[in-house]
Amino acid sequence: MAKTVALVVAAGRGRRFGGDIPKQYHDLAGRPVLRHSLARLAADPSIAATRVVIHPDDQELYQAAAKGLALLEPVFGGESRQDSVRLGLESLAALAPDQVLIHDGARPFVDCGTIARVIAALADHDGALPAIAVADTLKRGSDGLVQTTIDRTGLWRAQTPQGFRFGPILAAHHQAVGQELTDDAAVAEHAGLGVALVAGSEDNFKITSTEDLSRAQGRFSGQGYTVCGNGYDVHRFAPGTKVWLCGVPIAHDQGLEGHSDADVALHALTDAVLGTIGAGDIGAHFPPSDPQWRGASSDRFLAHAAGLVDGLGARIVHVDVTLICERPKIGPHRPAMRARIGEILGLPMDRVSVKATTTEGLGFTGRGEGIAAQATASVWLPG
Repeated sequence: MAKTVALVVAAGRGRRFGGDIPKQYHDLAGRPVLRHSLARLAADPSIAATRVVIHPDDQELYQAAAKGLALLEPVFGGESRQDSVRLGLESLAALAPDQVLIHDGARPFVDCGTIARVIAALADHDGALPAIAVADTLKRGSDGLVQTTIDRTGLWRAQTPQGFRFGPILAAHHQAVGQELTDDAAVAEHAGLGVALVAGSEDNFKITSTEDLSRAQGRFSGQGYTVCGNGYDVHRFAPGTKVWLCGVPIAHDQGLEGHSDADVALHALTDAVLGTIGAGDIGAHFPPSDPQWRGASSDRFLAHAAGLVDGLGARIVHVDVTLICERPKIGPHRPAMRARIGEILGLPMDRVSVKATTTEGLGFTGRGEGIAAQATASVWLPG
């Protein structure tokens, strides 16, 4: 399977948008616009890693927007978007990816289907971009008067993410230094690379004005309703020196057996979140038969589930986890556990509950053979 990474461009100043902060950090349904964009990419299992290109002045804004998401360290951009993309690509070279998706940080509604279509097209093409056929009649004008009507046949509105085979697009950006090209597909075209068109989505619009932001806010408005999901998981003890619980490593005289890091609490919580939107269970998204998930951090599983919720315009409003075990003692680690879950999900501490209980010596947990966890997630869905 080809290794795909994502590069999110978020170094712009948003001068057309106005305001005290760049548009990608404006609030959208309680979270920065950029957070929505990143959550959707982080939730897609076909993307191995995501890096964001930011402006040096936006470091605090970025850290708040990206908190809890499994992302590579950001890099600083350049004078133009084209410069920023080139610098981002150069920073990814050490990862030796096969292909890269380049996405605008101010497009918060990209969906998994669009991502999949772009990636699929890279099997036969150097590049691919999602696009919408132009439906409106186009006019060329000057001094407030119509000069001519433009034939819209074959005209498309380009979107992102734009995908490319990594080596060719990096070389193309090096060749294009000093040119002023409007997007990465134009850079590829300048270098003679073939770029395929795939179906885009009207929902995948870019926020460039206050009107766009209002349109985006409208997707989160409405009556809405709250749903709940439940999850349960068990892992047996195995030789080891620590256990991972709620994303926190705890020193112990045994470990937990599992294909990933065996974090029984995050596995149960992931299933609970998936259950709120009818998205199956953790095994359907991260099958234990797939070697790429061996030893994987369960943070990624939970972030994936949260991204699917975000992708529906929904919000996780509260989570509750109960650990069932005789040992280790959970109490001393509870604050760190709540904080870590809050980071992953972007929730304040008062919306994250972690509890522990025993079975009074009964059953497999009472005999000290393993740890069980059950979890409940509450999610607001737009009406």
